[in-house]
Amino acid sequence: MAQLAEARQLLLVNSNPDRLKTLEALLKNGTDFEILTASNAKEAVELLKAEIIHFVVSNIKLPDFDGWRLARLVRSGVLRCAADTPFVIVANTWCQHIASTTAREFGINRLIAFEENPKLLDIINGDQLTPLEDMKKASVLVIEDNQDTRHLVTRILNHRFQIEVAEDGESGLEKWRQRNYSLVLLDVMLPGISGNQVLGEILKETPSQSVVIMTANHTMELAEELMLKGAADFVTKPFRAEQLRRVCETAARREDFIISNEEFAAKVDSLNRSRKEYKRIFEAHQHLLDQLGSVVIELNTSGHICFLNRAWEKLTGYAIQECHQRSLLDFMVKPDTPGVYISNELDTVLSGNVTSHRFEFRLKNKFKEELWVEARFEITLSKDHKSRSISGTIDNVTARKKAQRDLEYLAMHDGLTGLFNRHYFETELRQFTATASRGNGPHSLLYIDLDHFKVINDTLGHHHGDIVLRNISSLVTTRLRESDILSRIGGDEFALLLPNTNQQTALMIADDICRLLDDYQCSLEGQSFKVNCSIGISEISGVEASAEEYMKQADIALYAAKKQGRNLAHVYDKNDTHSKALQASLEWARKLHQAVADDNLELYFQPVVEIASRQTVYHEALVRLKIENRVVSPGEFIPALEREGDMNLLDRQVVSKAIKYLHDYPSLNKIAINLSAQGFGDERLVPLIKEKLRQHRVDGRRIIFELTESASLSNITATRQIVSKIRELGCEFSIDDFGTGFSTFNYLKQLPAQSVKIDGSFIVDLTTNAVDLALVKAIYEVATALDKKTVAEFVENEQTLILLKKIGVTYAQGYHLGKPLPVEKLFAQSAVC
Repeated sequence: MAQLAEARQLLLVNSNPDRLKTLEALLKNGTDFEILTASNAKEAVELLKAEIIHFVVSNIKLPDFDGWRLARLVRSGVLRCAADTPFVIVANTWCQHIASTTAREFGINRLIAFEENPKLLDIINGDQLTPLEDMKKASVLVIEDNQDTRHLVTRILNHRFQIEVAEDGESGLEKWRQRNYSLVLLDVMLPGISGNQVLGEILKETPSQSVVIMTANHTMELAEELMLKGAADFVTKPFRAEQLRRVCETAARREDFIISNEEFAAKVDSLNRSRKEYKRIFEAHQHLLDQLGSVVIELNTSGHICFLNRAWEKLTGYAIQECHQRSLLDFMVKPDTPGVYISNELDTVLSGNVTSHRFEFRLKNKFKEELWVEARFEITLSKDHKSRSISGTIDNVTARKKAQRDLEYLAMHDGLTGLFNRHYFETELRQFTATASRGNGPHSLLYIDLDHFKVINDTLGHHHGDIVLRNISSLVTTRLRESDILSRIGGDEFALLLPNTNQQTALMIADDICRLLDDYQCSLEGQSFKVNCSIGISEISGVEASAEEYMKQADIALYAAKKQGRNLAHVYDKNDTHSKALQASLEWARKLHQAVADDNLELYFQPVVEIASRQTVYHEALVRLKIENRVVSPGEFIPALEREGDMNLLDRQVVSKAIKYLHDYPSLNKIAINLSAQGFGDERLVPLIKEKLRQHRVDGRRIIFELTESASLSNITATRQIVSKIRELGCEFSIDDFGTGFSTFNYLKQLPAQSVKIDGSFIVDLTTNAVDLALVKAIYEVATALDKKTVAEFVENEQTLILLKKIGVTYAQGYHLGKPLPVEKLFAQSAVC
């Protein structure tokens, strides 16, 4: 450092009077700074607030404070000195690894032990300081084949970590072997070498390496396998930024904890010859370790506890003193699984045959509560190989285990009734089909549909309908065997798998369920409702090759049961008349598909009105299908197209025809076009829009594309990408049916939509239903705060329109304002427009 100017002040902070004097004398004789001293944090802060300090030298341990936090105050810029004021720590005693790591975290320019204090003069006069911008970040290697995920991880973690990426397992291993990383973020599903193999290679070469697994919900079993093989933690996709940061921060520091224990053990071994020095070092380390959130533990070769930090008291409620020399086994809960013994894990640690070991167990605290914890132990041999030190960390993973159980439950169960969900049912049906094909059967499938359940929803609302569904689920469950599998696969549709059950027995069970529901007394809001069901039965005999065929048979049988009057069960028989009638229905579905393929489409247009001015601002395009000399509404053909996966074909044709209408009918001004979830995921959609706009010379600003809320959120990353491409063409994007999905308002911030269409189910009873009114107000307020306009559909009367205007909703549509009409009639009726 160049010769310092006069009146430049250096603050020297040390709680030890003798050391304060030593350092003060050293700096007065060796530097040009004016030296100010403080023996505690309060004095130091007062000086920093009153004086312009140009340099700070502090020790770590201060009364009721510490040097790390003093540095944080300086770096915060709240004091009179500059935020980048040089800050040097002179530690009384210290652990090299922990101190260096902590110095990096708190922005310390240089850190030395007190015994090295003569170096201070060279550090100050020779400008031997580490600039804040050059402080090394902890390094993270991200092994992920998806480019979007790599970019997202880099954006979330870049401010805290030095990020390097690899696109597959081979390149990831090559990079990992070339340098040391604090953390490896590893995707489960990789091309070439799998995540499982990559983890095995890493832990084989460096068992202490912290590895965090990235997994999707459907690969949770593989993630669990990798955790058992040694991964430090996991995160599920799609992940939240805060969740990813928290997991990575914890995993990156885990190695610091293990290394610090190794250094601690080495120092204790070397300083045993001097009790006074040992005590001083021990107290310094104890202070540092007590700051950690993880339990730091040491065991002797018999498994008895010989060291704990304060985190143990917070975790268990036991005082450290009452736990010394007790076996760790005393605090471990025996597993519930027969033949599994937690003592085997501890025996592995104590055996001397491993250098590290990680395992999870349940720990009982002083209040008889059971916590899930993760233990990671390192076993170190002394230089003469005559003794071993066993040190490690214990972390509370109860929340993670609960989240894991909750995820597993949600993946298999219906959120409303608690029954198994459709995904689980389809998996089990495939399994039943496979066992039956091997001669283990027959089994039976019951497809149950509640008769006229829509009456309850329409009369009293979905809330009361949900109550009935839960009651019926519980009622039916009481009549089932433990091996039977009841699933909710749709709104009011259920499926029941009966293992090792033939047609006759299945029919008896189905008749019993019909009688059970027929006797069910459903009273809601002072009204009585009759709840019956129709049941289709298919025998899983092993004859059919696919599970889907048995489901189709049960569907046909259900259709036959409904045709026979409902409230009864019907067994599938390909030769009965009812099945033949359904085949005719399927033929109708085939004709519908052919009509779509032949582009027998017609567009109707319904006005969308600005509520304040009562002026039409645009029209929504609604598709109709012309077949056999009649116009077919979407309710008749869209479900069939969705089942067959042909909606993208319909979307492409509607888009093409709508853009042509804009060219042919300039008076349309602006239109909204609905897109299906299938069509929105079609890679050919955006190029088609671009081509049709160019072909017909239509301005993209005349089009609003609408996508339902649930489809928008099914893959929010993909939705944002496609919407961005559509907006580049000048088109707008609107969220349709908002409020009916499973989203939170938080997701609304992430969708680049200009408007939100409030689902009509909240509008039809708006003037009489307080709950609907509250929901519409909430949607309006959130949308307005995010600078999005609101559209209300299903406006059927003037009272509803007046109330919407009072709330502040921007636009409205419905029969009260205008019915959908062909374009030729639309402008012929000026009153409608």
